[in-house]
Amino acid sequence: MAITPQHGLLTVDDFHQLVIDGVLDEDDRVELIEGKIVGMPPIGPRHQYNVNRLTELFLFRLVGRMTLSVQNAVTFGRRLERYPDLTLIRRHPSDERYFEANLPTPADVLLLVEVADSSLSTDLVEKAAQYAASGVTDYWVVDLPGDRVVIHREPTADGYASVQAVTRGEPISPLAFPDVSFTADEILG
Repeated sequence: MAITPQHGLLTVDDFHQLVIDGVLDEDDRVELIEGKIVGMPPIGPRHQYNVNRLTELFLFRLVGRMTLSVQNAVTFGRRLERYPDLTLIRRHPSDERYFEANLPTPADVLLLVEVADSSLSTDLVEKAAQYAASGVTDYWVVDLPGDRVVIHREPTADGYASVQAVTRGEPISPLAFPDVSFTADEILG
């Protein structure tokens, strides 16, 4: 089935249909941004190492309290689907298999984390604006070159009202888990 998007822009449903039709492979490194398919850069070793390290850290501290999704889709609206590095997702106690048939949306996101090695500008500007407009309440950018964690909170349609850089030695807790504290050192490695 051929997809003919209205005004040349794809919806999330169109994007998924391209996989079903074999036009895209589910392992292709692409995202749907503003209705357009955009290629994602290759993952370098430093980025991969830190995503893996953070995966272990979050799982160790929060096992059983959330679902951790690593570089998997989150749908942010009709024409936006991104693959954040780490997404802590709320569980659906009434339906433990909810995500077998549904992709997470901002309402399901407890914490979204992007690891920035070469993508800092995109993570701090473009993604921050999109995540805020979508209502993601807690967004962390692990700025590896800057040796800091940039915490975004209080989303508005115009961006995050609260943006704070946390440096080594300072504690941070996810909004959803105020009883769990990390240091910036643990997050930065």
